[in-house]
Amino acid sequence: MSRFGACILGCEGLRLTRQEKHHFSRTSPFGFILFNRNLDSADQIRALTAELRDAVGWNAPVFIDQEGGRVQRLRPPLARDWLPPLDDVARFGAAAPQAMRLRAQIIAMELRGLGIDGNCAPLLDIAREGTHPVLKNRCYGTDLETVTTVARAVAEGCFAGGVLPVMKHIPGHGLGTLDSHLEVPRVAETKEALQALDFAAFRALNDLPLGMTGHLIFEAITDQPATISKVMITLIRQEIGFDGLLMTDDLSMEALSGTVFERAKGAIEAGCDVILHCNGRFDEIQRVTDAAGQMTQPAQDRAQAALNRRTDLPDVDIGALEAEFQGLIPGAPDERN
Repeated sequence: MSRFGACILGCEGLRLTRQEKHHFSRTSPFGFILFNRNLDSADQIRALTAELRDAVGWNAPVFIDQEGGRVQRLRPPLARDWLPPLDDVARFGAAAPQAMRLRAQIIAMELRGLGIDGNCAPLLDIAREGTHPVLKNRCYGTDLETVTTVARAVAEGCFAGGVLPVMKHIPGHGLGTLDSHLEVPRVAETKEALQALDFAAFRALNDLPLGMTGHLIFEAITDQPATISKVMITLIRQEIGFDGLLMTDDLSMEALSGTVFERAKGAIEAGCDVILHCNGRFDEIQRVTDAAGQMTQPAQDRAQAALNRRTDLPDVDIGALEAEFQGLIPGAPDERN
């Protein structure tokens, strides 16, 4: 098997340009990610996902952010609308793990029907009073047990719907009080406190095949954002124990300084397996793929292990899953009587 390029890339529009097709064919990125600019109709999305895979000549994974709430790229009529995760967890109470598993499976089946087989969820970030609003209601809870229990259920729902989950944002974004799309959050918590909560959440799900870093500085450990810090990537591997494929958060985000070439090079040198570049700007895509190069052999092995977890779209009635989900809402009538 030929080696993958160490990239997951966005594209510019609703169909691939000639230069995108040529570049993807030449560099063979590991996968792709879709955003609102790439989504118009069901037929168009299926055509685009097929075109992306044709460009690289194999069944490359296609990812999306479909968490529910504010961060869901697909909206009606292409997919169901959902409450923010934190709101749904609160709404379902003790039934939240079961409900969130069903919700994740429904989302996954909708994605697979469009040719998308990777969802950037679950989140394992623990919400705090000061968590920045860009993240807070995307979280699953404010305590370790709730977050890990619900996140495990979401991951299981993704798998059940034929989609690979990507847990994020390793090693924890819940203490971030700034928006990392715009500036770098700094966390002053002690390493012992981080190990007991934020890092512990990811340790509990370290068997998942794919994970995404967070662009935060943990001042008690290093003065570099985790994505480009060899110290933090070593901690993710050794102390958190995550041995899956580790991708960066989007390198277009301004929490990281320098050019996209420097960001990509820094992330790979720090030990990330794959860089994620989302904005679809072709000049940046060229620089990023040059900087990332091909996957190392350990990264290639982790990538193949993740791909081996892919399953076919299940033969399940999505309407029945939705009815089961609705039946878990507190106070919903029991239609079995």
